[in-house]
Amino acid sequence: MAGGGPGYEKQEKARLDPESLLLDVRKEKIDKVISQRTRTFTIVLDRLEDSFNMAAVMRTCEANGLQEVHVIVNPAAPFMPNSRVGQGCDKWLDVKLYKDFASCREHLKSRGFSLYASAIREDAQSLYSLRFDSKVALIFGNERDGVSQEVLDGSDGTFWIPMRGFSQSLNISAAASACVTRAISWREEHLGRVGDLTEAEAQVLRDRFYVLAVKQRRKIFKKAPPTPP
Repeated sequence: MAGGGPGYEKQEKARLDPESLLLDVRKEKIDKVISQRTRTFTIVLDRLEDSFNMAAVMRTCEANGLQEVHVIVNPAAPFMPNSRVGQGCDKWLDVKLYKDFASCREHLKSRGFSLYASAIREDAQSLYSLRFDSKVALIFGNERDGVSQEVLDGSDGTFWIPMRGFSQSLNISAAASACVTRAISWREEHLGRVGDLTEAEAQVLRDRFYVLAVKQRRKIFKKAPPTPP
């Protein structure tokens, strides 16, 4: 006897609902993460070469509640973060790729961001003098050459991390980690919070994360029936 009928359809619909496939403790974790997500503080990576550094920075950003990472692609080194280092963090992030700094700058400026480039210069501000109560993007440059001249010319300012030893600088992934940690702790201390998503933004992210949290999502949702007209 063939299957089907109203009972079957209800079960099929429930099976394809990601929320019904998650334990309450998992949904609570997702909701907590979303409540601490920010889209008003972000990191820009300028022409990185090393896949380890790419992945390490992304993992730092995701772990600290940043939802976006902006990447100016190096023509000589495709943006391919090391998967063993990243540990799957990229699936939770919005990673935006640009062919040049001009397009990245245009996008961020249209959203009201101030851009600060990491560079050791006489006129650079100390990281500890920066405020993070508005939209801020910190730019980190290539492992060998630092940020490009185009970035320096197009940024709102430059900053550096004060060194207290003989070393004058940090590896890109270490520098990004120090700066992200500083920014997030500054917000917690001065604003009392990190998360700043609107309810609409939070709901979009919630729907997405519920699907991503289902371990067998590729098999379950791959052949989902089309929505009836």
